[in-house]
Amino acid sequence: MSIRRSMTTRRAMTAVAITTGLVLTVVGCGGGDGGDDKPDGKSSPTSSGKRGESPAEKEQDGQGATDKVLAEVKGEESITLTVTSAVRDAGGFVTVSGKVTNNGGKFWAAANWRGEERELNKNGSSVAGANLIDNEGKKKYLVLRDTEGRCLCTKFTGGVKPSQTADWYAQFPAPPEATTKVDFQVGAMPPAPIELSEGE
Repeated sequence: MSIRRSMTTRRAMTAVAITTGLVLTVVGCGGGDGGDDKPDGKSSPTSSGKRGESPAEKEQDGQGATDKVLAEVKGEESITLTVTSAVRDAGGFVTVSGKVTNNGGKFWAAANWRGEERELNKNGSSVAGANLIDNEGKKKYLVLRDTEGRCLCTKFTGGVKPSQTADWYAQFPAPPEATTKVDFQVGAMPPAPIELSEGE
């Protein structure tokens, strides 16, 4: 009887030891996974949500990027004219672009921006009357047009409502390569000094 009891006791102790070892192994593995989850949880909002980005990183990602302002002038009928780009292209012309904002309380039709030439009357509300002035070379460059007198420029179809901003562009013959600074002028707005950049 005593031998049987001791054998049973030994078997029971062995079973308990094996079971305890297995439980500790499982808990140890589970604890390691749980510990790894916490750092991942902390780092995932930064990688996916990009909360911790610096302004430089945001610019690289295309976030927070703003248009570069080359010139800004204010004038007739509470209009603000902003030039954001003036690029010299390989085709022998310059494309100037930007924004126009109506800060007044009335609808603005850009009537006197289309120019005084009879040929330009077909362009309606547009930037057709704009020009580039090369002060050093003493030359004025007019907006390019097609054979029917239509300008290579923005037409403000429907005008610009109060508090509204509209994009615009105009293309001109390119001044000599040595000319890097010109004045952009349209209508009764003051001249806007701008620097030309080379296109890619």
